Amino acid sequence: GRYGSALQAASEKGHEQIVKLLLDENADVNAQGGRYGSALQAASTNGYEQIVKLLLDKDADVNAQGGRYGSAL
Repeated sequence: GRYGSALQAASEKGHEQIVKLLLDENADVNAQGGRYGSALQAASTNGYEQIVKLLLDKDADVNAQGGRYGSAL
């Protein structure tokens, strides 16, 4: 679907507390799908710096390709 995983949806919409909860429950930080391809791409595209930091702290792959926008870089 449009959002891919729950982590991607929370990242795209800037829901930092939900992102933290999902990461604490071991959500797949590099899951592919949805419009942005990854949670990192969703957060970075929408300017959610704190969420980007949370995802990077969990080893999100900055080079992962996916979605219509390519990589988070």
